[in-house]
Amino acid sequence: MQLFYNPDIDESTSQISFSKDESKHIVKVLRKNSGDELQITNGKGWLFVAEITNADIKNCVASIISKAFEPARNYKVHLAVAPTKMNDRYEWFLEKATEIGVDTITPFICDHSERKVVKMDRFEKILQAAMKQSLHYYMPVLEETVLFKDFITHPFNGQKFIAHCEETERTSLKNALQPETDVLILIGPEGDFSSNEIKAAVASGFTPVTLGNTRLRTETAAIVACHSIAFVNE
Repeated sequence: MQLFYNPDIDESTSQISFSKDESKHIVKVLRKNSGDELQITNGKGWLFVAEITNADIKNCVASIISKAFEPARNYKVHLAVAPTKMNDRYEWFLEKATEIGVDTITPFICDHSERKVVKMDRFEKILQAAMKQSLHYYMPVLEETVLFKDFITHPFNGQKFIAHCEETERTSLKNALQPETDVLILIGPEGDFSSNEIKAAVASGFTPVTLGNTRLRTETAAIVACHSIAFVNE
């Protein structure tokens, strides 16, 4: 199944025109012709089946012939993860978290962050590609980069955790997670959170947790956390 993404269509849409690049991909690469069907999602839970009415390499047009809505999960996953020094590692995290199931991702800047500028457009494309590849119908929300100290003061209704490596009192994430409950997890940069950041997070209602007995890279820790939530909710 080849899944396409168009955030502008909804249940009232009857016809869709594809961009020049997508039209070329559909007609020239996939060799689709008039009468062939395409699957499209708007990233908001809807799956549309459309029939090509004009197989133009520059402006492919299709008519919606059926639609179905997939209800969202009964819990939300929010991962706040510090950008990694190497961009490709963060992109890997974005891809895999989308495949596993994440609702919101927030890059934040910490005391030990080596990278403080991220390419949001590039990240959005990674999320789109991963959503289509894994046949999900919900597009993760990528929030603007924010400072750690500002982020932890944002209101959040659900369980809040900070995963760190400091040898202080922590609980196991897998034992702390409650099923069918919204979850927010903070994952620090290379070099971990600073002691002051950990204290500030705890003061803001975050529970310190460990993800296991080994030290994990930032992107690995984020994936372990994401999968742990999915596992608890199976």
